[in-house]
Amino acid sequence: MTVPTSVPTSVPVPTAVPIPDRRAPGSPALDRALDRAESDEPIDVDDATALLGARGRDLDRLLAVASRIRDAGLERAGRAGVITYSKKVFLPITQLCRDRCHYCVFVDTPRGLATRGIPTYMEPEAILAIARAGADMGCKEALFTLGDRPEDRWRAARTWLADHGYDSTLDYVHAMARLVREETGLVPHLNPGVMSWAEMQRLRPVAGSMGMMLETTATRLWSEPGGVHHGSPDKDPALRLRVIEDAGRSRIPFTTGVLLGIGEDHHDRAEALFAIRGLHERYGHVQETIVQNFRAKPRTAMQNEPDLGLVEYVAAVAVARVVMGPDTTVQAPPNLTDAAELDLLVRAGVDDWGGVSPLTADHVNPERPWPELDTLADLTARSGYTLRERLTAHPRYLADADRWLDDAVRPALEALQDPVTRLADEQAPVRGRSATRDDGAPVRLGRDAAAPPVGDPRVDAALAAATVAAGTDPSAITDEDAAVLLTARGAQLDALAELADRVRAAAGLDAVTHVVNRNIDTARLVGDDHEAGKGDGLSVDDVAALAAEAAALGATEVCLQGRPDPSLPAAVYTDVVRAVRRAAPALSVHAFRPPELVDGAARAGVDLPGFLRMLRDAGVTSVPGTAARVLDDDVRAVLSEGQDPPATTWSETISAAHAAGLPSTATLVYGHVETPEQVVAHLRTIARVQDRTGGFTEFIPMPFVPADAPAAVAAVAGPGPTPSESRAVIAVARLLLAGRIDHVQAAWTKLGLATAADVLRGGADDVGGVLLDGALRPSAGPEAGLVLERRDLEALAAAAGRPLRERRTDYGAVTREGEGSPA
Repeated sequence: MTVPTSVPTSVPVPTAVPIPDRRAPGSPALDRALDRAESDEPIDVDDATALLGARGRDLDRLLAVASRIRDAGLERAGRAGVITYSKKVFLPITQLCRDRCHYCVFVDTPRGLATRGIPTYMEPEAILAIARAGADMGCKEALFTLGDRPEDRWRAARTWLADHGYDSTLDYVHAMARLVREETGLVPHLNPGVMSWAEMQRLRPVAGSMGMMLETTATRLWSEPGGVHHGSPDKDPALRLRVIEDAGRSRIPFTTGVLLGIGEDHHDRAEALFAIRGLHERYGHVQETIVQNFRAKPRTAMQNEPDLGLVEYVAAVAVARVVMGPDTTVQAPPNLTDAAELDLLVRAGVDDWGGVSPLTADHVNPERPWPELDTLADLTARSGYTLRERLTAHPRYLADADRWLDDAVRPALEALQDPVTRLADEQAPVRGRSATRDDGAPVRLGRDAAAPPVGDPRVDAALAAATVAAGTDPSAITDEDAAVLLTARGAQLDALAELADRVRAAAGLDAVTHVVNRNIDTARLVGDDHEAGKGDGLSVDDVAALAAEAAALGATEVCLQGRPDPSLPAAVYTDVVRAVRRAAPALSVHAFRPPELVDGAARAGVDLPGFLRMLRDAGVTSVPGTAARVLDDDVRAVLSEGQDPPATTWSETISAAHAAGLPSTATLVYGHVETPEQVVAHLRTIARVQDRTGGFTEFIPMPFVPADAPAAVAAVAGPGPTPSESRAVIAVARLLLAGRIDHVQAAWTKLGLATAADVLRGGADDVGGVLLDGALRPSAGPEAGLVLERRDLEALAAAAGRPLRERRTDYGAVTREGEGSPA
């Protein structure tokens, strides 16, 4: 079989290009911005816009700032003087796409591919041939590049996928990424375009990293005729920003960036960089920000447009460095800039050249061959830096692999990294089938692998006591032993999870259950003068329409959460419930957390029991027991910045709801500033309330997600729990609540699907709601965009080895034709 290659060309290394001094006279905004940057003061979008216009001596000043910021970050990371790259092969899985970008030469039509003898999709044999050849040449990364969802546009794509047994292009990418990793040892980096949260979760176990260029936030380039992205559904900037955010929620090391010279202006460029920075500050997942320059290509609508000018490009790279700061990677593709000009990019703050292949072409820019690696190393050295190979996941993510990488892909990355620097071990052999031991069991690395061969004897003793108690009364485990069990890791954690799952099975919980529901954010409620369906606000009529739509889609529950605007009357609480009840009489109305219950009673001027009776009479059937956080006043003060009421208020409010005939969930938010002892005390409080009222239907332990907290709280609380910590909390919760609360939920929106599957094998029995978005107002819920699809439910149940069963809010059975939900 012929393997397509690009033969790198030796490039002479000329002297650096001087910067012409073309500074326009009188630029006070630029002077101010440069002064702020040089003084390490924060800059804003307007400052960045001004800096993008730096030329001549001003550009020299900007480059000096960018270099200093980059060097400070490299020193902090322990890689002073090092610029990195990834040695990879490029796999163009398909060159079909549903988009119509005016500058793209990568995509083609089915007829065009047939004329050139290119198949609709690369066959597995061709994919493996390239991957194996790359592995033989020392490559460690396999970049999967392709068009967005071609099956939505091209019948040929749909036919090929159906004939080969795949539901979608992303299903094929999943299968091929797994094949490449297992057979060759190369670690996949996936660039499949726009993905949903659920699709990212499915792809996470087969990839070391993923990526998608933001390109621009200039909406007019997408929405207006003549714009370079007009007619391309996947190039809506809001959609692409949502994808980048979902990658952060999914804890996926992610690559994104900007494409310059496609019709955007300086303000657009600055705005795009700040959008990327904002998402990275919230989630910490943007491992590379690529600054790419437009290069005109023949046979495209932009073939006669000028390439982005060198000085303009260099200024943009430097601004990207200033905006992104010292602790992020700023990348520039080395083949899109002439060799003589690479020194300017180094001066502009670049610390990574991205993927460079000794084998395959840059299929997106085929007219620009890769520099030979020796040449790139020489050019980098002439700029005063050493070129080092990295892996597809950058060192900071490899150093915290338990949090950022799926167990299935970690062994391949572990085998290829230098254990000290976390860069690539350039001498490491690239071998396939590295993700399993000789006996076929998965290899566990990261935090679990770091556990000592002989476990903590305190954990062993606590496990022994818990095992004895499990035969009679698991909740009789002492507080001291329970706190110790929360620290179990490695083999001891596996034993704890197995014990918790036996207790779950002994309770007769033989299925993985779920409810089909819709969440609606009642904090967005507005008055009667609001025009239905307009803006972000929701009128009572809007909520009624959403409830009716949810019922039509198969929901059995609608969840209403969020404190209505203080300007609205007390009747807003009962009015919205009655509207939902009229629109969808069969729905359970799971409504209003304890803070909203207290607020509603105060607005109505009645005591809490009286207000709860009003809600029940209006149609509320149960209440969400969220806002419990940790029932410890010291912890609550930190998490709420002193705004939470005392823990006793939560317990009293939820107990009053139970007394009013309104059952509730119970919750815990863990993985921040709390101690194991405080978690145990929280569980004991929940158990005592249940002993008094019997009103809890389920217990929902939720990991702390820094991105969902105020910045000041996140800074104190830390990065949130690891999957191992989540497994321990859920297992201990199952043991301590046994005989009191039957159901323990895997909060999939916060755990992710992989960890949710783990905890369903370690004590959890329920996955909660599927969170339908619908079509009327898909953003109306607080967790919009996070929808658990039927295939994901089935996969979770299969991973647990149990059947899938739909339930109602009260865990009563749902009977549907064909069994299951339309989720």
